[in-house]
Amino acid sequence: MKKWIFLLFIASAFAVSAQNGHDTKVKLYNPAADAKADIKAAVDKAAKEGKHVLLQIGGNWCSWCILFHNKVSSNDTLKTALDKNFVSYHLNYSPENLNEEVLASLGYPERFGFPVFVILDGKGNRLHTQNSAYLEEGRGHSTSRVLEFFENWSPAAIDPKTYQKKGK
Repeated sequence: MKKWIFLLFIASAFAVSAQNGHDTKVKLYNPAADAKADIKAAVDKAAKEGKHVLLQIGGNWCSWCILFHNKVSSNDTLKTALDKNFVSYHLNYSPENLNEEVLASLGYPERFGFPVFVILDGKGNRLHTQNSAYLEEGRGHSTSRVLEFFENWSPAAIDPKTYQKKGK
């Protein structure tokens, strides 16, 4: 009986993943990556391009992580806002590699669940940690909330020059 219950649980998990648009073949996160080196490279690139870094923390096991990526990748408005303002990096969190040292240096963002987002400036300073629950609506992520998040943490949004009165 226990065997049947376990098999039923596994089958329903796959059905829910398929229903939610979770593609088990998608591999956004690399457990073998040197996250520290990759983040440094992303920060260096962001500095050169006048952008921030968006760390999307999660794993290939996380259906909400895949859903978020798919939403942003397939929505021209979100993709444009992301590409214009951020260098993005998928930071792995999985049994194969918890990236504990990196996550500790970021203030333990995993406390918010997954995916969780961390914004770094072009010097590698953490500007913001975003709980993805605030970006959700119904059974997915809200286009307007995600766009607002991207816009509110863009380089221009936190640049003091943006707020200086014109004509002084």
